[in-house]
Amino acid sequence: MKSFDDYLRDAEQAHGHLCAGQVLGVRLAMLGLRKLAIDDPQGKARKRLVTFVEIDRCATDAVAVVTGCRLGKRALKFRDWGKMAATFVDVETGKAIRIAAKETSKALACQMHPEIENKNQQQMLAYREMPDEDLFSMQWVKVELPPEEFPGYKGERITCDQCGEGINFRREVRRQGKLLCRACAGESYYQSLE
Repeated sequence: MKSFDDYLRDAEQAHGHLCAGQVLGVRLAMLGLRKLAIDDPQGKARKRLVTFVEIDRCATDAVAVVTGCRLGKRALKFRDWGKMAATFVDVETGKAIRIAAKETSKALACQMHPEIENKNQQQMLAYREMPDEDLFSMQWVKVELPPEEFPGYKGERITCDQCGEGINFRREVRRQGKLLCRACAGESYYQSLE
């Protein structure tokens, strides 16, 4: 595993700037990897790890940099829960740990560095210094991953009976005898203007 500072530089480059979320994300991911005893997430162990992130903020980019998990590789899973948390799953052993940033860490950062007026700067420094137990809550969890959720899964491709678009990874919906994509089944996030 790289050093904290090396990962932080990589995360800053990938994300475009350095912020408290980047520091949290790097620390959170490094802790998850240590707990699962994965030393080289982008080497031999790269197909062992699946990571669920619960927020689409700065920390998620840092988690992806440290773990090597990417959406396009089907190893990074996004759950839009608005929480500064991630679950790391070792698909080889079945072990999984969920780690969340503690809300108390912001107040603790203020106590640790009252001389710094800028909250982001204050938090960036304090988040580097805080012990893991002050910064994060951790719990061992069980995550059921069906085959279609694994990196490298190659499954049947279905065509939506309504719009004709292809659907991968068993994401189709069966409704009134038809196979539909989620948009045609009423789960669309967009509305057609045509």
